[in-house]
Amino acid sequence: MLENGKPELLVPASSLEVLKVAVMYGADAVYIGGDMYGLRAKAKNFSPQDMREGIEFAHKYGKRVFVTANITAHNRDLDGVRKYFEELKEIGPDALIISDPGVFMIAREVCPEIEVHISTQSNNVNYGTYLFWQQQGAKRVVSARELSIAEIKQIRENIPDDLEIETFIHGAMCISYSGRCLLSNYFTGRDANLGACTHPCRWKYYIVEENRPGEYLPIEENERGTYIFNSKDLCMIEHIPDLVDAGIDSLKIEGRMKTALYVADVARTYRQAIDDYFESPELYESKKDYYMTEISKCTYRQFTTGFFYGPTTHETQIYDNNTYVKGYTYLGLVKDITEDGYAVMEQKNKFCVGDEVEIMKPSGENVTVVVEDMRDDKGDKIESCPHPGQIFEVLFSEKPDVMNLIRMDAGDTK
Repeated sequence: MLENGKPELLVPASSLEVLKVAVMYGADAVYIGGDMYGLRAKAKNFSPQDMREGIEFAHKYGKRVFVTANITAHNRDLDGVRKYFEELKEIGPDALIISDPGVFMIAREVCPEIEVHISTQSNNVNYGTYLFWQQQGAKRVVSARELSIAEIKQIRENIPDDLEIETFIHGAMCISYSGRCLLSNYFTGRDANLGACTHPCRWKYYIVEENRPGEYLPIEENERGTYIFNSKDLCMIEHIPDLVDAGIDSLKIEGRMKTALYVADVARTYRQAIDDYFESPELYESKKDYYMTEISKCTYRQFTTGFFYGPTTHETQIYDNNTYVKGYTYLGLVKDITEDGYAVMEQKNKFCVGDEVEIMKPSGENVTVVVEDMRDDKGDKIESCPHPGQIFEVLFSEKPDVMNLIRMDAGDTK
């Protein structure tokens, strides 16, 4: 728990820009990946320079930064891990997230001053495991996604108060046991346990009967489809009281490959929900519909409570497609404001002069505005921003602030 008695809100970041968004939009801590040894090899990840800048930015606002190094290491990885941790020792993150005992031992030897948190990849499902890791020097253990609220509460009752519990409460769910999966490696040669998962659980499958080779039989359930491994996304925004009652110290959002809009939307909404609950349980209960409306404005695959209230059922899967629900489109982040009131942005998705868009503020306020004018980085007037990554300036009917996100209802996107 934080000093104010609330659980920590732990938010992912794929880049330096997204880290800053996470901090500004409500995170108490941010977890990131470096160039190596994390389980999101396809994420942008952080260079040492970006990592230093991100940690400095977070610390300026009293927030913490954790670095993932949670691969299942092979012999060939160990020398590189040691060198990597020597670099991290100089950079100074607040914690390392580790799953492999060999990697853990190197961390304790090379940088004992940095906290070690035990990743969910270690399959932490009982209080004996928590106690084991504490004896080795771990500060925090991340619970396996397969645990129920009742099981987490029982763990809390059987471990010391200074051993922290971190639990995923929002985001994508893996069909494999705490994320340990061999499907990707088997089908594509890309190892999920080394950070290169191709997400074969989202693919469409058929079956072939032994005596009828080449005859592909569809897998159907009431004609709903064939995506038999495709889980809905976890969402516990309506169950904050149960998470607090279970004694969870850190509420973790999944999504280290997500956009700034996703991170801002999810972080801000959970920030509001947690703060509202601690201000007044009645206030929190009265705003549940609002929380669900806001959390649904970013991309998601429908919602489930996962294993928190017992074993999953067929209702936790999506059988007819593997696509996201998309409420709003991310247009860009305000990087600066010119002297004449134009917002400097980098294009993420196209929009045009005359469009009605929304300024998303860290305070929780959403301001609907009209795009009145645009100009490119040379000052020439333009009617739209068609090029990804384009730097341009926009005049809105109401001036935003630096670090405000601009989004548009997906139904209005051209």
